[in-house]
Amino acid sequence: MKQCFAKYVTTAVMFVSAAANCAEPARPVASPTASAQTAGALIVIPASAELRRPNDEAHLSFTAEEQDKDKAQAASRLNLKIRRGLEILKQQDPSAVLQTRGYYTYPIYQESPTPVPRSSVQARNVIGWRVGQSVDFTTFKLDSLPQTVAAAQQVLSLNGLNFGLSTNAMKKADEERINLALTNLNERISYVARSLGKSSADAVIDTIDFEGSGAFATNETASPKMMMRAAAAPEVSVAEPSFEPGESAMSMRLVAKVRFR
Repeated sequence: MKQCFAKYVTTAVMFVSAAANCAEPARPVASPTASAQTAGALIVIPASAELRRPNDEAHLSFTAEEQDKDKAQAASRLNLKIRRGLEILKQQDPSAVLQTRGYYTYPIYQESPTPVPRSSVQARNVIGWRVGQSVDFTTFKLDSLPQTVAAAQQVLSLNGLNFGLSTNAMKKADEERINLALTNLNERISYVARSLGKSSADAVIDTIDFEGSGAFATNETASPKMMMRAAAAPEVSVAEPSFEPGESAMSMRLVAKVRFR
């Protein structure tokens, strides 16, 4: 009887011990800390900056063209017209920068009633000459620009206009862009450090790569209407055009390699 009772007690103790082991929750496996994972890591962090500044410079392109049966007459009238246009521009804006370019002389052929193949060696009759030249005009006086253009259009044709920033304005803006880009970089480094459970003091900048960017404006050119005339057209009064200089947007992008201690 005693032997049976002892056997019963032993079995009960073993059952309780097994139940206790089953009820004990599983212990989580220890994982490395964030600091241990990122110690010595080299992380690439991009940053950017953008600012807008009002345009303070205008670039204009004027042209003049003359046509005549006599090449010398066409060239002579064109030369007088360009000279008169330059005088007007200098009078209206003495501080402007002027440059002449693109002097051309082309023959005008008689149109054939029937299409002539490209491979044909048939001589075409020259019935006149077309002579033209362009003038580039750069100014910083934007307030008086409409008046200047209207005066020049008495003898010249305006073929292109675009606004931009002067060299001095670009230098000032470039300094601001660099400061803004570096400020944005420091902010991002701080964000990354906090996400990794580190301090910004643990970050050491290894490399900074600046990537410059830019917009070129293109000038649209249109050929003046061809017409034969025996004498230069008289100067006429032209109403002032309307211009809005607008502003330029400048951006900067950089990429930094940051190593965390």
